[in-house]
Amino acid sequence: MLTIGQLASYAGVTVRAVRHYHQIGLLPEPERDASGYRRYGATAVVSLIKIRTLADAGVPLSEVDALLRADAPAFAEAIQRIDARLSDEIAQRETSRRQIAQLAAGDHAALPAEVTFYLQRLREIGASERMVQAERDGWILITARWPDQVREWMPAKLAQLEDPRMVRLYRVLSQILEAGEIDDALMEEAADIMAALAEEAHAAGDVMSEDDLKDDLPFDLLDALAIEADPRAQRMRDLMRKRGWESWTRQERVAGSPVQ
Repeated sequence: MLTIGQLASYAGVTVRAVRHYHQIGLLPEPERDASGYRRYGATAVVSLIKIRTLADAGVPLSEVDALLRADAPAFAEAIQRIDARLSDEIAQRETSRRQIAQLAAGDHAALPAEVTFYLQRLREIGASERMVQAERDGWILITARWPDQVREWMPAKLAQLEDPRMVRLYRVLSQILEAGEIDDALMEEAADIMAALAEEAHAAGDVMSEDDLKDDLPFDLLDALAIEADPRAQRMRDLMRKRGWESWTRQERVAGSPVQ
């Protein structure tokens, strides 16, 4: 009869696969003949082809033995369960492919589409790529903390970009990031714009809720992220505090600061 190599070749698998099926108990291992070789009969060929067919269809090897032993109704039920599981896996892989496509396009899978659209608008108004990358990292922190609110905030954020002062702010910040040294004039201009915008938002009541403002961690992380990326961010934070605001990331007055 057949040697292990002949068996594997006939069934369309490798010798290594046959030995693996022996090891896990899927395919009985015949006794050696007088010459010391294992010989396989037709039953082994049929069994191996069934195993290969199920495995190629995506059936886990741990479930193959039960399927081989099942009667027709049990086999059909098991196949339906496997098909449903494979459908779920396909859906998950399609989601992964969309995320990979976003990454390939330069966006970040950790961000909702509304934020990536906002980042693109920053590019369109003249923000540098380094500025956009800094914003992207900041929004990753914000989205992780307030995933549901972020989408609600984006229309207002986009509307702010219609304000020439906001456009100027992003261009000034871009210049600061691209500069090799501290430019005091640009830093003061940026701080003046941010303080004026913060004052208007505060007067209009367009600020975060008290509960969110009490959540110090995300704001501390945003400040730390900026300083880690560029130590000059500490200078900007100091300038904002001189103007009565906790930082450039937080529209909250410094304790004891007079109301303008």
